[in-house]
Amino acid sequence: MPPGRDHPPLSRSTIIAAGLGLSLVALAATSAFVAYEPQIAGIAPADPGSFNANLVKQGQILAGIGNCAACHTLPDGEPYAGGRALPTPFGVIHSTNLTPDPETGIGTWSEAAFARAMRHGVDREGRHLYPVFPYDYFTRASDADLGALYAYLMSLDPIVAEAAQNDLVFPFSVRPLLAGWKVLYLDEGALQPDPAQDEEWNRGRYLVESLGHCGACHSPRNALGAAAKTGPKAYAGGEAEGWSVPPLNGASSAPLEWNVDSIANYLIEGWDSDHGVAAGPMRPVVDDLHEQSEDDVVAMAVYVDWLMGNDRPENASLAATRANAKALDWGHPDAPILPEESALLAGARVFEANCANCHKAGAKSVPLALTTVLHAPDAANLINIVLHGIQPPPVGSPDRSMPGRAVQVSDDDLVALAAFVRDRFTDATSWTGVRELVQELRGHN
Repeated sequence: MPPGRDHPPLSRSTIIAAGLGLSLVALAATSAFVAYEPQIAGIAPADPGSFNANLVKQGQILAGIGNCAACHTLPDGEPYAGGRALPTPFGVIHSTNLTPDPETGIGTWSEAAFARAMRHGVDREGRHLYPVFPYDYFTRASDADLGALYAYLMSLDPIVAEAAQNDLVFPFSVRPLLAGWKVLYLDEGALQPDPAQDEEWNRGRYLVESLGHCGACHSPRNALGAAAKTGPKAYAGGEAEGWSVPPLNGASSAPLEWNVDSIANYLIEGWDSDHGVAAGPMRPVVDDLHEQSEDDVVAMAVYVDWLMGNDRPENASLAATRANAKALDWGHPDAPILPEESALLAGARVFEANCANCHKAGAKSVPLALTTVLHAPDAANLINIVLHGIQPPPVGSPDRSMPGRAVQVSDDDLVALAAFVRDRFTDATSWTGVRELVQELRGHN
């Protein structure tokens, strides 16, 4: 039940059918799961200084790999104090306080209680947790890493912050039904190394598949909110916070294939010269990864490159692709003439007035013909970027910002612009449903 685009409400028949189906599984599983998960006794809040400093530092690194603060921090709130509203197709879930406050946080949680939540999705009181908290990935983490993460969180300053109540539609508001969800979709247990692969690949796989939980956004989800973890749908792209999340498998629509170096550049610096700059929900991810060990991030890049099945073309082919992309830039001597079709010409005029000053021949921006945004299967990311701009990672690529144009462009302008840039900078078919997406996303943060 992941956060995602402001989903249309589920139909009553869909909710009832899904709820009944899940209920049938839950009836068989609830006694085993609910009775098996008792409350774990609380502990006296630990002295932060009692934890080994190196263990705390390792936990801080792992929290960064997992981008934990992004969901557990309000935009202007204290880190890890929770309270962020996470929209799902089933309603809104509010993230919890991960600081060691004994009343509103996890100050009375033992390490065993913490590990149970991470591995099995059950809190200290024995309640099933909603899988918007991605324990279906965290279950793959090692005991040592969970211990380090626990040490780090318990060393934070305690913050008093009570999370708001979740607002979920019935029957998804009934927590015992999650027992059935777990029977269907939770594959518990730490990830084991693949002896057929080298150490770097295994390290990257471990970080991506466990604490990094990359598939939680980069994989599609079924009607009950479970992410595809195997087969062709795994890493085939998804949705997050109103953005379309690109595939990390062979279905990538990037005009130039990624490789280990370009993936690592993007994850560490927040941009790559052949692909563009991180935006939307990916921005806080690269903010965190910028602070991590380069060896760890490169290992993640090795594994993602393997997922993509990349076979980077020869340098001559790369140079030709880059040159062809630059030739499409506004103002390039070899650029196409303006289109005659009225709708495309209208989009060209919008581009000229709002975009051409930065996206032109000789500019420092990545040629638009190389960006995944314009080659994506829908226009969501283009619309978000035009409306809200890009606030790039402040450390890796602070000079690659882009102002939003929500005030300057009308819905008609944005529809025309989308048609023009798709036609000008790609060979892909025209997008459909653009106007509906514009109307949906214009008010989205």
